[in-house]
Amino acid sequence: MEFREMRRFKQELPLVECEKVLSEQWRGVLAVLGDGGYPYAVPMNFVYDAAEKKLYFHGAGEGHKIDAIRACDRVSFNVIDGGVKRPDHWSKDFRSVTVFGKIRILSDGAQTMRAVRMLGDKYYADKEELEEEIRKSAARVTCLELSVEHMTGKRVNES
Repeated sequence: MEFREMRRFKQELPLVECEKVLSEQWRGVLAVLGDGGYPYAVPMNFVYDAAEKKLYFHGAGEGHKIDAIRACDRVSFNVIDGGVKRPDHWSKDFRSVTVFGKIRILSDGAQTMRAVRMLGDKYYADKEELEEEIRKSAARVTCLELSVEHMTGKRVNES
């Protein structure tokens, strides 16, 4: 698959800055090919593994998103940072990153636990609380792995 070049190349973020946005932000929007060929986009917590060039998500083991992934593994994921307000102006400068790739439902217990721990390390400040949550919920959790095939980032000004 050949991915499009960014039209506004002067606003393009270098890969290292794209990865910084993915590492720092807590939520993004996962888009899948949903029912009837309509896009289905859902906000998700995630963690980015820069060494492996993969994103991990967790959630329910059934539903619209899971059905869509089973039918078509090609997805996109978009993250926008909080932005910085411009002095003396209503607008903000912000960065966005869009990832394209193939997603899969993890079925291996060790891979799932690795993803759960990475997600937990990102979202839980209290390690005891994380361990308790893993103890209670690990058997029921479904994790997804998105392998990055293409990533673009952009510096945007709202005005």
